[in-house]
Amino acid sequence: MTTDPDLSPAIVFRDVVKTWPQRGGDVTALDRVSLDVPPGGITGVIGRSGAGKSTLLRLVNGLERASAGRVEVLGRDVTLTRGRALRALRRDVGMIFQHFNLLANRTVRGNVALPLEIAGAPAAQIGRRVNQLIELVGLAPLADRYPAQLSGGQKQRVGIARALATEPRVLLSDEATSALDPETTQAVLALLRDINRELGLTILLITHEMAVVRDICQHVAVMEAGRIVETGANYDIFADPRHPVTRSFLSGVTGTALPGFIARRIVPGGSGPAIVRITFAGDSATHPVMSRLGSELGIDASIIGGAIEEIDGRPFGNLTVQMPAEALLRAQAYLKAHDLRTEVLGHVG
Repeated sequence: MTTDPDLSPAIVFRDVVKTWPQRGGDVTALDRVSLDVPPGGITGVIGRSGAGKSTLLRLVNGLERASAGRVEVLGRDVTLTRGRALRALRRDVGMIFQHFNLLANRTVRGNVALPLEIAGAPAAQIGRRVNQLIELVGLAPLADRYPAQLSGGQKQRVGIARALATEPRVLLSDEATSALDPETTQAVLALLRDINRELGLTILLITHEMAVVRDICQHVAVMEAGRIVETGANYDIFADPRHPVTRSFLSGVTGTALPGFIARRIVPGGSGPAIVRITFAGDSATHPVMSRLGSELGIDASIIGGAIEEIDGRPFGNLTVQMPAEALLRAQAYLKAHDLRTEVLGHVG
């Protein structure tokens, strides 16, 4: 789902502070956070445990209140919304939970129907809507089963259907795949992509897995210690990460992690063979650059590691190579001329 940059953000955080009272002084969970979430797209917020991600998400539907600053959802200021107006806003904001939060004594059909029952919808309307949603998430044959009879992935599909029951315009995902195995995670992410594309929902998800961001998001914000340290289009963040926290998250999914036997031998400076990371982006990702280094410049470069991924529909990757130190400057100049970025990680001691 593409977004129109001229449209107003679906969610706005402005100088948001959230503190928790503790004996001996308040604890700050969010420290002057500002973020715009584009409408109709999928935005990921990634950070380590304790970074403030869940707190940020719970401000969107009023499950938590900001201590200072402003949170707007679909043009409404959540920080000022109470009572009936807050209940109306929550019908526009669905939420998927990490641990499903299903009622054990209700079937799939009953769990999906719950938000509509609470909203006082007519029985006939509830029945039609529940059938549509169960079909949408692929659970029609399991409609009369109870949560104990479902797998983890099936339970999360029920959670997604329930979150869509009131036809929300915004969908929040609270670590929705962290309790699932890799294959099931991919299936759930594919379902969220389909929902985003078919229904035009704005999805805001939090995760600690950069692979989830890579596979589903168009925009990303990186959090650390209650602050957003980097934000931007997903491809730009992967192609040119600026903050050390972002680089740390990316190391496991973009081919930037060095094999241990090499990492242990690297020293800064020195005259031994150079270890160089080459970043490929866009069309350059498929160019035969390494063979050209050898054929055109006579530089022998050994490939140590790397990967080519697809980020937001475009190829991107990193390749780590070892080459003679005396050839380093020539190689860098050649690669730069071909729109490739290089980083010298050190020299083999």
